Amino acid sequence: MDTPAALRVAVLGAGSWGTALAAAAARRHPTLLWARDAALAQATAHAHENQRYLPGVSLPESLGVSSDLDAALAFLQNDPTRGLIILGVPVAGLDQTFRTLAHRLPALHLADVPIVWTCKGFEESTSRLPHEIAQAVLPEGWRGGVLSGPSFAREVAQGLPVALTIASTESAVREMTIAALHGGPMRVYASADVIGVEVGGALKNVIAVACGIADGLRLGTNARAALITRGLAEITRFGQALGAQAETFSGLTGLGDLVLTATGDLSRNRRVGLEIGAGRALADILASGMTAEGVRCARAVLARARQLRVELPITEAVCAVLFDGVAPVTAVSSLLAREARHES
Repeated sequence: MDTPAALRVAVLGAGSWGTALAAAAARRHPTLLWARDAALAQATAHAHENQRYLPGVSLPESLGVSSDLDAALAFLQNDPTRGLIILGVPVAGLDQTFRTLAHRLPALHLADVPIVWTCKGFEESTSRLPHEIAQAVLPEGWRGGVLSGPSFAREVAQGLPVALTIASTESAVREMTIAALHGGPMRVYASADVIGVEVGGALKNVIAVACGIADGLRLGTNARAALITRGLAEITRFGQALGAQAETFSGLTGLGDLVLTATGDLSRNRRVGLEIGAGRALADILASGMTAEGVRCARAVLARARQLRVELPITEAVCAVLFDGVAPVTAVSSLLAREARHES
């Protein structure tokens, strides 16, 4: 098989996931990781290890690291037609990141470089999905997509096997992302269902919080299986109401990501649920430094669902526990008290 032509990849955001993807890309192509924090960038470049977010994981020596955004973007100017930007920023920072790129990329003659985001969730204040934020901010003609799937950053950075999906309406974006990352232990599949991939990535976090609560209450593995299964039905119902394809939710970014996040020991969303089920208050959990996207976006999901008149009973129960002071046992009882109905 022919070796693919070299790309240049700029990964913006040096958290755990941005660092992991930068490491994967650097094993195949010239890659530069941008960190907002200058001290973090310097330390990561020196030690070939992101000691803050991925301690103990060695990064490729070929991976460049910088805190200079202009330098990170200029890194792509060598051949803009073979450049790719991957965003490792959370949903909360997406709007500002897109605004920054919308201002800087045209000036650097990089307006045609595809932008791939990796965050999972809905924007808290607006209930927008990431692609809706992009459409509102980026200039006409931009090209981009979402990279998602069942993946823990530490395992990806360690070079363990993983399968992801790149979703874009542009075949060129899908092909370039696959060229940048597919190979060795990483498989990257293509999809045109941006909405479905984004919805699966967002709602699985909320369902994972629910599964963690159930596990914290020691309700058993039967309960967890029921929450995962009915949670998938909830995700599919909501996604289709937004225009997603039903089959997307039986794939990597639906069922695959849901199972991983609802059962995996590295899942922050599940850990938050476990703590709540064990009796800790959400404020105390968050104050300890534990963050989870499911907590951030649960209310935004519920608000969007109510606009669409889509019923999301598990999401409603999670919101009741997280934000309305409802006891976890009471929320579980309310779910169990729902009327019987056909499964599908």
